[in-house]
Amino acid sequence: MEQQKVWYVTGASQGFGLILVKKLLAAGQKVAGTSRKLDALKSAVGEHENFLPIQSDVANEASVQQSIQQTIQTLGGIDVVVNNAGYGLIGSLEELSDKEVRSNFDVNVFGVLNVIRHVMPHFREKNSGFIFNISSIAGFTGNFPGFGSYCATKFALDGLTESLAAEVKAFGVKVVIVGPGYFRTNFLTSTSLAVPAHPIDAYKDVRESQAQHQNGINGQQAGDPEKGIDVLIEVSKAENPPLHLFLGPDAYEFAKLKIGALEEDMNTWQELATSTNFN
Repeated sequence: MEQQKVWYVTGASQGFGLILVKKLLAAGQKVAGTSRKLDALKSAVGEHENFLPIQSDVANEASVQQSIQQTIQTLGGIDVVVNNAGYGLIGSLEELSDKEVRSNFDVNVFGVLNVIRHVMPHFREKNSGFIFNISSIAGFTGNFPGFGSYCATKFALDGLTESLAAEVKAFGVKVVIVGPGYFRTNFLTSTSLAVPAHPIDAYKDVRESQAQHQNGINGQQAGDPEKGIDVLIEVSKAENPPLHLFLGPDAYEFAKLKIGALEEDMNTWQELATSTNFN
């Protein structure tokens, strides 16, 4: 029988988070799931003796701290953290307001930092732990017109996660960046994808990208989220998990294109760009 663990999952009322919670509970695991809307979370998951639903806002540090303490006190600890809460924001960087971009960072980046800050004392004390940070292929390649803010949040998440992995290795804590491609979740619906309050008509490419994602891609994504979550659960059992877990064939293709472009730039400019040391 698989060892029972305690999972702490943010953004658990929909999408990847909800699927993960249901699969974990079906497998006999203990799960604390957080959401800003407690009733929606309870309704989506249903009653389960191993489930602790918590109302929490990841952008509110006190709320996060309380939810982690409640999890430890009620379920006896935390073994695996899945930072899944987040949302998309589409709009050119010129047309997005400071408030819109900062709100995107508050949830997608600072929300994750709030969780890390308050779960790490527990992980250090028991000298073990596992952290999944749900990023995106848009955290590795930013060639998505209109997704500059979202890409920036995910690039930041990838960077801080790489540093986190190096910082916590000595405490027996494993860290994985999950970079999904397009999966058929609710990510491109109005509940998870914000649009600019003051769009600029001149950005035709951005409007086309927006229309394509909302009306063309939404509901037609090739990625099966059930299978994606199966991969994540399998990786959680690995003795030596990857730091970067690209999820889906499209994510792999996007990553390979970015790596190829980097290599081309480096090779083309290497002679000049490396002539910078003192003689």
